[in-house]
Amino acid sequence: QVQLVESGGGLVQAGGSLRLSCAASGSGISGNAMGWFRQVTGKQRERVATITSTGNTNYADSVKGRFTISRDNAKNTVYLQMNSLTPEDTAVYYCHADFPVTTSVLNRYWGQGTQVTVSS
Repeated sequence: QVQLVESGGGLVQAGGSLRLSCAASGSGISGNAMGWFRQVTGKQRERVATITSTGNTNYADSVKGRFTISRDNAKNTVYLQMNSLTPEDTAVYYCHADFPVTTSVLNRYWGQGTQVTVSS
């Protein structure tokens, strides 16, 4: 069983920056893809960024050039550096870790989420 704990959320003014952290326990994450989603109340959860076990990254168009995902396997931690924040980035941010079960099935574990609020 994998536990994920996010931290680093908070209130920031538009144009500011935050760095989110996601610490994993219960299992190492070095061989696993991980990422971040975000969700606004009443809307679907939206993919933000992913990072593979080899460090390849992928971003939603809405955050490209502003957000950077990275990982430190020695610390079992994934980060999301968020720059040039806008009020549209306000959401609860969730970390996930993917553990393959078969070549076509995986178990996705989620953290509890951390609130990011960007004021105008």
